Amino acid sequence: MEQTFLQSVTYDNGTLYILDQTLLPAVTEFLEITKVEDAWDAIKQLKVRGAPAIGIAAAYGLVLAANKAPEVDFSSFYKNFKENLEYLASSRPTAVNLFWALQRMDERALAEKDQPVALIKKKLEEEAHQIRKEDEEVCRMIGIHGLALLKDGMGVLTHCNAGGIATARYGTALAPFYLAKEKGWELKVYADETRPLLQGARLTAWELQQAGIDVTLITDSMAAMIMQKGMAEAVFVGCDRVAANGDTANKIGTYGLALLAKAHNIPFYVAAPTSTIDMKTESGDAIPIEMRGSEEITHGFGKNTAPDGVKVFNPAFDVTPAELITAIITEKGIIQGNYSEELKKLFHS
Repeated sequence: MEQTFLQSVTYDNGTLYILDQTLLPAVTEFLEITKVEDAWDAIKQLKVRGAPAIGIAAAYGLVLAANKAPEVDFSSFYKNFKENLEYLASSRPTAVNLFWALQRMDERALAEKDQPVALIKKKLEEEAHQIRKEDEEVCRMIGIHGLALLKDGMGVLTHCNAGGIATARYGTALAPFYLAKEKGWELKVYADETRPLLQGARLTAWELQQAGIDVTLITDSMAAMIMQKGMAEAVFVGCDRVAANGDTANKIGTYGLALLAKAHNIPFYVAAPTSTIDMKTESGDAIPIEMRGSEEITHGFGKNTAPDGVKVFNPAFDVTPAELITAIITEKGIIQGNYSEELKKLFHS
């Protein structure tokens, strides 16, 4: 039976609707966004999160800005367009989908430069819709390929949230779980809570529970024990950027899971749409890591949980070296081995 998905990013008649993921699971509320500044804020404040969803939201945010731009001539329009593009690009530095989607919108604007500005605006809206539509199909194909790595009754561990609400539909790392459910398989999914913002607890556990998938929530520090006891036979995670050599940036804590999986001889899989693969970044050392505010740790969800004035280190992501990754699952298939060579082939197939 096909799953029903909550659409976290939609656009209709000049308004961008974003599911405010900071309020889940207690409240399901959609933000109605009509200004590019509010789209920027939604991305920056993690109201929309997950690399593909960020890219989709940014594309629609640029549509909102374009719709309000002057229609005098292309030069005036494009100057305003580029200013807003760069503004949206400043919202978050790590997820490459953000820049990929904005670049696609830029290329479409330039391709239509000889058209009336009013028509260019319509073409940009079409491009944003296409980005969203393509992501849904990409996620479905990742699910199909990832399903080949699973079997009925298997125990799997996941980190953060790489599900339907982080994408257009299905998700990336969670897509195989949804397709397994459609086949009637009974997986046992263990979801890390994912400190400090608890995306695993608030989002993944909620999302999988809503879908009727057997999910068990654990704290991040329990992952080693889950592996030691044989309860998890594989790890599936999403990603925010994959470098040309296969090094992968994902939510903080992913690197530790990869080390644990290696120690317990458990496969560690990364679900990566090709839009998250950055062939211009040679290795993980060159991936910019977003640093977030200390209050996320010292005052989690408004409660003081640390002594006043304590120093805090709060990177949002870490980088898992390619040698710890068993396979990368893309919409074009599964790649293994020499990622530097295999990723090149992926883009020339």
